[in-house]
Amino acid sequence: MQERDANTSTEASMGPTFAQRVAKTIKMRFQNYLDRSTPYVAARWGLLIVEIALYALRVYYIKGFHIVTYALAIFILNLFIGFLSPIEDPEGEGPLLPTSDKSEFKPFMRRLPEFKFWYGCAKAVFCAFCCTFIPLFNIPVFWPILLMYFFVLFILTMKRQIRHMVKHKYIPISFGKKSYAKAPPVAGSSNKMSKVDKAG
Repeated sequence: MQERDANTSTEASMGPTFAQRVAKTIKMRFQNYLDRSTPYVAARWGLLIVEIALYALRVYYIKGFHIVTYALAIFILNLFIGFLSPIEDPEGEGPLLPTSDKSEFKPFMRRLPEFKFWYGCAKAVFCAFCCTFIPLFNIPVFWPILLMYFFVLFILTMKRQIRHMVKHKYIPISFGKKSYAKAPPVAGSSNKMSKVDKAG
């Protein structure tokens, strides 16, 4: 028992292994690159489109993995609904969204921010692309049924989301606080001011 405790204390005093240090370094550098890519919205989404195109070409070339593609589409649809939904549910407790121009300006806060939406889609497409190299996931299925079922699910889901937006009067786009133009000077005000200055 004492020898086991001594071995445990010795391993703890040695600190992380070389593999753990390398993994931590790679993770930190990857996170750094992700943080630096945050402002480049168009470039990030452009890379995602290229990634989806490569996946589509891969699936079209091998003519299989329709179950993987269907699961990928459902996952992205779920992320998209989170991207369109407010962080606070108007039907529940908590601060409500502004319903008129006279209320205080509150930007639309998404349940799933844009960066997390993009990152989730990128990871999902990459995982799906890797799955196309594993024959176990190539389950034979009549793909037109999956395609039809996905379109039906997409229409019903978006219909419900649009009804929710209309009911609670919110738009999943924040245009920023309204800015008002400077009021034009009243006619004759400059002449009156000049006369007062001369009289003074």
